[in-house]
Amino acid sequence: MNAVSDPKVLLVANQIEELVRVETFLEELSESWDLPVQLVFSLNLVIEEALANIISYGYDDQGRHEIRMEFAREGSDLLLTIIDDGHEYDPTLKMDPDINLTVEERPVGGLGIFLIKKIMDRVEYQRKDNKNHLILTKNIES
Repeated sequence: MNAVSDPKVLLVANQIEELVRVETFLEELSESWDLPVQLVFSLNLVIEEALANIISYGYDDQGRHEIRMEFAREGSDLLLTIIDDGHEYDPTLKMDPDINLTVEERPVGGLGIFLIKKIMDRVEYQRKDNKNHLILTKNIES
């Protein structure tokens, strides 16, 4: 498979307000790469969940941190890599919640990562250069 010659990069700060920029970026990406509307909707949800976790739990300080998102196409796959300098955290090791429990019985949290795993075809994690690399793959045609 050949990677697209023009990978796209979006840098955002560790602030929830940055999600608006993500949505705008995805709309532009959708047009330039001719992505299906449902895929863009799913990507937006996945990114919202990932960024919310990074912003809420990734840092001990209130300082500004940069989160990098790299979008690339490899054949019929869209690759999204989210890179942050927060606490080391591998979401692939997180056990899926028991979705058969009632809302009252279920512990708070964990659904975001569960959704990411369900929506994306492949979820991988690496720790490189003191940064988290969450590598998400979705087949554009599925």
